[in-house]
Amino acid sequence: MFCTSCGTRLDDSARYCISCGKPTGPGTGDTTPPPAHAPRKLRRILSGKKVAGVCNGFAEYFDMDLTLMRLIWVGLLLIPPHIGAVAYVISWFVLPKDEV
Repeated sequence: MFCTSCGTRLDDSARYCISCGKPTGPGTGDTTPPPAHAPRKLRRILSGKKVAGVCNGFAEYFDMDLTLMRLIWVGLLLIPPHIGAVAYVISWFVLPKDEV
């Protein structure tokens, strides 16, 4: 059996964790739900921007390196129908501004 709070391995008969002291097993009275994570929002981040903050917002949303995201947008710009340019301009006008 493992502690649900800290992950320490416990004996099957343990009622409390030897590391963190939390009660273990069913019926221990710990009915608090796990902490909810705030949903990520796609937005233009104006701090550290080069043009409009679109790349910075996408990099934060997808949890990627900013330079890699900029290279992806340049790659999309080079595709013949210029999908990247159209998508960038649309993102520029549609995404809300957020100064972080």
